[in-house]
Amino acid sequence: MTIQAGEHIPEAVLQTIDGGVEQVDTRAFFHGRKVVVFGVPGAFTPTCSERHLPGYVANYPEFLRRGIEVACVSVNDPFVMQAWGESQHVPSGLHMLADGNGDFTRAMGLAMDASAYGMGLRSKRYALYAEDGIVGFLAVEAPGEFRVSSAEHVLDRITRDFPATPLS
Repeated sequence: MTIQAGEHIPEAVLQTIDGGVEQVDTRAFFHGRKVVVFGVPGAFTPTCSERHLPGYVANYPEFLRRGIEVACVSVNDPFVMQAWGESQHVPSGLHMLADGNGDFTRAMGLAMDASAYGMGLRSKRYALYAEDGIVGFLAVEAPGEFRVSSAEHVLDRITRDFPATPLS
């Protein structure tokens, strides 16, 4: 079942590279923070590289201005996520998180079977906003679509639905 607004982000361990491979526990990562997470089917894939990640890179200063952290999650290994981030000029602080075995993606109910394309288990394309580990909203794209998970759409939704106040 897909995670819903009002539910806690599931506990899982993601990975990132910061000097070496580091474990990122989702409970600790989300605690006391406002975070936008966007999930992509795969690093270096066309829509992900040409539109999805670049939109968050371009709008990253606006998220920061609002006190919101940004994280990209993909069912890839941390070395691929690091290389993809470097190739896309991802700014320091925009988290590139690897869900190598898809544990987080499955726990969120956002896994898809891309075996027909030779890609195995992957993440659906989505974006979510969470405060202190509680999902405020989740936007999941229909297959082949790219609209509701874009950085611009997420910023509009946050502006409309959530006050610009710090966490208590």
